[in-house]
Amino acid sequence: MAIPESQLHTWSAQGSIQQSAATYQTLKNTLEDKNAPYSHRPFYTFLQGSYGNDTNIWSDSDVDIVICTTSVFYYDVDSLADYEQRNFHTAFPSAASYSYQDFRKEVTVWLTQRYGQAVHPGKKAIFIQGSGNRRDADVLPAAEYRQYYEHRDATSTGYWRGIVFWKTDGTKVVNFPKQHSDNCTTKHQGTSSWFKPTVRVFKNIRNKMIQLGILEDGMAPSYYIEGLLYNVPNQLFGQSFQRTVLSCLSYFGNADQSMFKCANGIHPLLRDNSEVSWPPDHCTRFLKTLQFYWDHYQG
Repeated sequence: MAIPESQLHTWSAQGSIQQSAATYQTLKNTLEDKNAPYSHRPFYTFLQGSYGNDTNIWSDSDVDIVICTTSVFYYDVDSLADYEQRNFHTAFPSAASYSYQDFRKEVTVWLTQRYGQAVHPGKKAIFIQGSGNRRDADVLPAAEYRQYYEHRDATSTGYWRGIVFWKTDGTKVVNFPKQHSDNCTTKHQGTSSWFKPTVRVFKNIRNKMIQLGILEDGMAPSYYIEGLLYNVPNQLFGQSFQRTVLSCLSYFGNADQSMFKCANGIHPLLRDNSEVSWPPDHCTRFLKTLQFYWDHYQG
């Protein structure tokens, strides 16, 4: 029995944003305070994740905030020709005296001064426990990252601008949140506003499957669900949520999934042993379980 359109429509609704917006503004004000130890250096903050991309559902809780320093940048020039790499190193000959590790330490110290025992540094982000109207939040310190595809000279250079951070075990993680957000917005517009509600439908189905014990928690992160649906042709969205879900499932079953990209358009969506890609067997498990849940839906 297919999931009724009425239930899918309910699951397509966006969760509350007022409290998350207020939480973001509160923490943004704290992070951008002129008394912060890093305030004399250039940086910017932004909201990322489900709340940042308008794909949040009612069960989403944590607010994800990035604070990115631009006083130092890290880079990848491996795809450049040898002469372009030489040009790059001539233009940027010395290592910076200020590092990502310095920035993360200063952000952690500042947040601890302001929120005390509510601050819990994690492997990736700094968790701040909610209080009153302020929701739980993860603050991710990051640094600017540039993935170069051209550097002929100072006036002829091109790169994808992203962020980089290091986990506490030393693992380097590079991502491109602006491209992800921009591409999701473009996808949403190209599907006559069906893309983001469909993401929310898939996320709610995932949560229901976890509640029922037929899918392991953590098997299908929201970021990868957005990326999965980003690869579906625009014309397969629309008319109804039942039609859209079935069209997506049919497409996934026939497409060459190894060619799928994350919503940022840069990283492959499905790869093993990658910090920024979805293990293929996790994706397969998610889709097979979703099809089973759809076929045996009982309300």
